Amino acid sequence: MRALVITGPSKAEVQEVEPPVAALGEVVVDVERVGVCGTDMELFTGEMSYLHTGRSWYPLRPGHEWCGRVTALGDGVPAEWLGRRVVGDTMLSCGRCDRCRASRHHVCGDMAEVGISLGRAGALAERLSVPVSALHVLPDAVDPTLGALVEPGGNALRAVRGAGLGSGARLLVLGTGTIGLLVALFARAEGIEVHLVGRDRAELGLARSFGFAGCWTRSSLPGLRWDAVVDASNAPELPSLALDLVEPAGRVVYIGLAGTPSTLDTRDLVLKDVTAVGILGGSAGLAGAITAYADGSVDARPLVAATVGLTETADILAGHRPPGAGLGPKIHIDPQH
Repeated sequence: MRALVITGPSKAEVQEVEPPVAALGEVVVDVERVGVCGTDMELFTGEMSYLHTGRSWYPLRPGHEWCGRVTALGDGVPAEWLGRRVVGDTMLSCGRCDRCRASRHHVCGDMAEVGISLGRAGALAERLSVPVSALHVLPDAVDPTLGALVEPGGNALRAVRGAGLGSGARLLVLGTGTIGLLVALFARAEGIEVHLVGRDRAELGLARSFGFAGCWTRSSLPGLRWDAVVDASNAPELPSLALDLVEPAGRVVYIGLAGTPSTLDTRDLVLKDVTAVGILGGSAGLAGAITAYADGSVDARPLVAATVGLTETADILAGHRPPGAGLGPKIHIDPQH
């Protein structure tokens, strides 16, 4: 089968590889759609920290935002899984340790991440093998575009839950990339008043097209009460700004990652009695994201600017946008073309 392989820093190509075989407790999925995210691009450029700590290595087959249809079953997998449209958890854990038994499998010490770490092949390929325990069924109402947005949607929903806000509260989101906009969409669906901060007015155009009136640059941000702040940016100075802006006794949720270390003054954290929440992975939010997409309370499809074939993936990883791409920050890949 064809698969995208990153062979070294800034080097990737489509190769013919052996197709996956469903091992005990696993299925094989024909991949319908895959989203390219910042982690994939950092793996491509060589900037991803895992490449320097030994959790990831080249050659590497990326792709962790995916959906597809089950076409083969390994031993121990119930027959009813065959033919189902599914998405899968990125975080594959041991299932036996204290963290796994406490429903914290996404921080399991033996965790492998699909398309990211410990050599687990990703979904930028015609087919993918994955444990059946990691699967979530997609209802018919969730098309391939939304299906490949479940994984980032799960991350965003966890960030909204981490903010701990009720209907009518005010949330500030720093960053208008895929995660920032998804946070805004899921928060609005829960009745939260959402404001967003982007780098400039042009970057805020897509947020406005979703109907968000509170779209600001840092210089234009009004002095309102921010009950919680979500940092969904990759700017090293914004974690500190989030702490500065949040209401005393509020919450700051950190889901964005900068390429260089960020600093903040923990004295401000203590003296403002602020709760800081870190979000790693969408595992606990996947089911909720599927429900929101299926019932129409969140329509994230405008985030996808274009869908291209597998042979164009290397250009996308290198930062090139395809001709005719829309405003959205996300590019999807159809591995069957």
